[in-house]
Amino acid sequence: MGPTSAPKGCGSSITSLYYNLCDLATVWGIVVEAIAAAGVVTSFVLFVILMASLPFVSHKKRKSMVILQASVLVFTLGLFGLTFAFIVGQDFTTCMARRFLFGVLFSGCLACLVMHGLWLALLERLDQGPRGWMMCLGALALWLVEVIINTEWLIVTVVRSPLRTSSISDLSCSIANKDFVMALIYVMALMLAVVLMAVPSLTHKHKQWRRDGAFMLAAGLFTIAIWVAWIVMYIHGNQVAGNPGWDDPTLAIAVVSNAWVFLGLYTIPEVCLLTQEDPDQEQPQDGDHVYPARSLVYDNILKEQEQPQQNIYIENKAFCMDEPTASKKPVSPYEVFNGQMRSGVYQPTEIALITKGLTKILGSQLKKVDRSIPRKSQCHAVMMAAVSLCVSTERPIPKYCAPQGNGTHFESRK
Repeated sequence: MGPTSAPKGCGSSITSLYYNLCDLATVWGIVVEAIAAAGVVTSFVLFVILMASLPFVSHKKRKSMVILQASVLVFTLGLFGLTFAFIVGQDFTTCMARRFLFGVLFSGCLACLVMHGLWLALLERLDQGPRGWMMCLGALALWLVEVIINTEWLIVTVVRSPLRTSSISDLSCSIANKDFVMALIYVMALMLAVVLMAVPSLTHKHKQWRRDGAFMLAAGLFTIAIWVAWIVMYIHGNQVAGNPGWDDPTLAIAVVSNAWVFLGLYTIPEVCLLTQEDPDQEQPQDGDHVYPARSLVYDNILKEQEQPQQNIYIENKAFCMDEPTASKKPVSPYEVFNGQMRSGVYQPTEIALITKGLTKILGSQLKKVDRSIPRKSQCHAVMMAAVSLCVSTERPIPKYCAPQGNGTHFESRK
């Protein structure tokens, strides 16, 4: 079309190569363009969120998988950009981008998913998955295989083709639909590997890893369903319907829908689960806290209750007291705080106990004597109490009183 015959919605300065982006008669181009643009913005925002939340990730195992998730976002962003190559018209640049980037971008996303599934499988078996850089090297190796395949395919089909009098764009765009699909066999193998790697993760003993496996399995199954649909339409359906011009819309819709599957079923859930705490992480020890959970006094009381055979106070060779009996009732940890220091607590000795007992006995005997016995027999009562106490303590009888006669009468001496 010339500049004067531009379709409705497109300006006169726009070339015919970009008419599908603005032609109101071909609504599919505008719709797919809008969806792809929204996907580009969403992928960029998620990538920024992923990088910004990296310092706040406390889950060490999930943190090692961040680089794989970031790679999936980068390849998904490339898929949304590749959609525009299928919306615009065909020339040498767009045809080369379609043939080379279609398999390369899809293989990048699927390689990261395969390595994530392998990491989950090893985590189930070994309780510790490989390091993140090892998984990245594995994904890079799987991705480079498709890069090499597509590079060789382009060299064989374009460079070694015989030169024609027509434009060079015919060489890059004149590719049969079946040949285009056959060049993507390796990508289909990666899809199958994603599903096979995700299935064992569904029986993981931890719920968090089962969810990761479920997200990967859902993404793999939806990807396979989309690929089956567009391959059937691309190879057989459009020819049967008599509308071969729908080949480009078919590929554009397949790319943008599959890119949103990667975002909605894998990337967004993984970003949401990234900041969750590890339920299997060991609780910090008491020494890691600034303030311990229990005071030292409370710990000492518990130790004393557990080992009642040991004396609470330090033994002295001259004075010691009997071991305290263990209390059957629960002891409060604040019972020992009575306002006095431990060193200032009074501890009675045996001599103090004997003196206190002698005073009580003598006082009680004197009270009885004053009530019932005359004054002259007070010495008798006092002496009897003293003799009984001295005999019990193996001490000599005082000399201020001595028995007279047969021992029944006592006589006081000065």
